[in-house]
Amino acid sequence: MKILELPKNTLTMIMAGGKGARLRPLTQERSKPGVPFGANYRIIDFTLSNVWNSGLRRIFILTQYKSFSLDKHLLKGWQIFNHEAGEFLFGIPPQHRVGEMWYRGTADAIYQNIYLIERERPDYVLILSGDHIYRMDYSTLLVLHQERSAQLTLGAVVVPQSEAHEFGILEVDENWQVVGFEEKPSDPKTIPGKPGWCLVNMGVYVFNRKDLVRELHEDAADAGTSHDFGNDVIPKMVSQGGVYAYPFLAKESVEPRYWRDIGTLDSYYEASMDLIRPVPPFSLYDREWPVRTWMAPTPPAKSVHGLIGEDRPLGQLIGSITGGGTIISGGTVERSILGRNVRLEAGCHVVDSVIMDNTVIGKRASVHRAIVDKGAVIPDGLHIGHDHESDRKIFTVTDKGVTVVPKSWGAREADKASAVGEKG
Repeated sequence: MKILELPKNTLTMIMAGGKGARLRPLTQERSKPGVPFGANYRIIDFTLSNVWNSGLRRIFILTQYKSFSLDKHLLKGWQIFNHEAGEFLFGIPPQHRVGEMWYRGTADAIYQNIYLIERERPDYVLILSGDHIYRMDYSTLLVLHQERSAQLTLGAVVVPQSEAHEFGILEVDENWQVVGFEEKPSDPKTIPGKPGWCLVNMGVYVFNRKDLVRELHEDAADAGTSHDFGNDVIPKMVSQGGVYAYPFLAKESVEPRYWRDIGTLDSYYEASMDLIRPVPPFSLYDREWPVRTWMAPTPPAKSVHGLIGEDRPLGQLIGSITGGGTIISGGTVERSILGRNVRLEAGCHVVDSVIMDNTVIGKRASVHRAIVDKGAVIPDGLHIGHDHESDRKIFTVTDKGVTVVPKSWGAREADKASAVGEKG
């Protein structure tokens, strides 16, 4: 086996065109993989960093829904490939090469770009979702796939049964061959001997090229399918044999490793709060497996207090992280994530919240258990996240009580007020 040639013989395709309807309003103007996360990053940076750190250098990103923000990010932050050496990263919107339809499902998205696979002629095709948070060395997955002579290898992670209905459920034998697969069942089957826990599909697939091309052609020709990997292609291949699971477990403890599908506002919020725990289950500071992104040319973050002629309290950042250019001008931040170029005015208080780039929190304003999208302006004295009934009249409030302020909310009103002030 030519294990050392695996990176060169692998084509990576990342699906990044999802609407992310359950993440609205964060996805009102951008695709789900383009949503900011962790102060400096976009969600897709975590999948792309896994690909880069795994030594894979041939990448197609399949975009569709409101892709401008994502395309701009990829152009700024991910043009790091040596094209002369055969490396590349290209964003691919729907090409309409096999019809006039948009992508109808995950399998259809790959099928509509099957000419890319046939042109590149890789031995293996690694298919990934661009909207999950985790660290994985895909080279280990590829080696296991080759050693087993598998037709398809699925990344699999253990999750609580209460959450498993959102995923595809795997049944495996003692050799990790998949013997059963059910997409998003209402009553998920648990792992034998582990009541309350299920083995679920991570959306990480390694196919042999020839097997993938055959299955895609057969699925496209079948008018009775939804043209989806989870609903159609995987169950069919499982029934024929040759499908294996790759358990996403820590080598030392054999415990499940960190993996989050942040498909809802509550799961996005919880994954964000994971980053600021005293001992985070997912650290942004692992120098051996760095998360790459576009680093904006911002000045250092700073706190300000005691300006001459003003009664300004101490600017404080407690148990939180912040991007560059942020100024805490007398406000207090606790257990929160601040993006880049955020400004917090005197007397404001931000607790247990995610505040994205270029947001202004006004004087004596209070933000509690909230997600505030880019460019919002929170007026002086406004309290958000304290009274959910009042919040619902203006904002989205999640099932778990997180208030979500949409992109640029309040900015136009602030501009109008500023213009009136200048005229006066």
